[in-house]
Amino acid sequence: MVLDSMSGSVIDIFVHSRAEGDLSAVEVHVRHLRQVFQVMRENKLYANLKKCIFCAPEIPVLGCYVSKNGVRADPEKISSICSWPTPTSPTVLRHGLGLANYLHKYTKDYAGLIQPLSSLLKKGATWLWRPEHQAAFDSVKTSLASAPILMLTDDSKPFHVVCDASDFAIGCALMQFDDEGRERVVSYQSRQMKPAEHNYPVHDKELLAMR
Repeated sequence: MVLDSMSGSVIDIFVHSRAEGDLSAVEVHVRHLRQVFQVMRENKLYANLKKCIFCAPEIPVLGCYVSKNGVRADPEKISSICSWPTPTSPTVLRHGLGLANYLHKYTKDYAGLIQPLSSLLKKGATWLWRPEHQAAFDSVKTSLASAPILMLTDDSKPFHVVCDASDFAIGCALMQFDDEGRERVVSYQSRQMKPAEHNYPVHDKELLAMR
C-alpha cells in the first residue's frame, strides 16, 4: 500500500500486488484490499466509492500510468507535446519546455537535447530561431514520442547506472534486468553543465557524470 498524497482529510491510497507462491496476483490483491479496509475501518477512514478503482491492470498516478509492465508517460501529454507548433517567442518556448521537463525521466540525455533551446531563454539572449533550434525542438518531440515504459524497481535485484557526458551536458540511466533478463531503464536523469565545467577535459566530464 502506498499513501501517495495527503491534504487535510484527503488521502489517495494505491494498493499494488504481485503473485506470491501458489496465489495469483488477484488473490494476493484481494488479501491486501481486506487488510487496507480493516485499517480504514479501525481508524474511521472513509472512501468515496465513485472514485475507487478495483483490480485495475493499470492506474493513473501523478501524470503517468502504472501497470505490471512498468511506468509509461500519459499519452495525452505526449500527444500534446508532439503537436506543438514551432515557438514564436521565449514565453511560448518556456511554456512548452515546462511540460517537456516534467517528462524528462523518459528521455535519454534530455538536458543535452534542449541545450540549444535553453540558450534562447537566457537573460539578454536575442530571439532568433535557427536551424539548430528547430533540430533540437524536433528531437525532443521525437524522443518523447518513443518514450520507453520504465521498469518498476525490484529491490531484490541489483541496480546499475550508465553514465555519459557531452560537451555541455551530463546524464545517466538507472537500469535493472527484468525477470526475462532484459536490461531496462528505471529512469533517465541529466543536467546541463555549469560554465566552469565546460572547460573540463573529457575524462573529468565523464567523472562528473558519475558523481
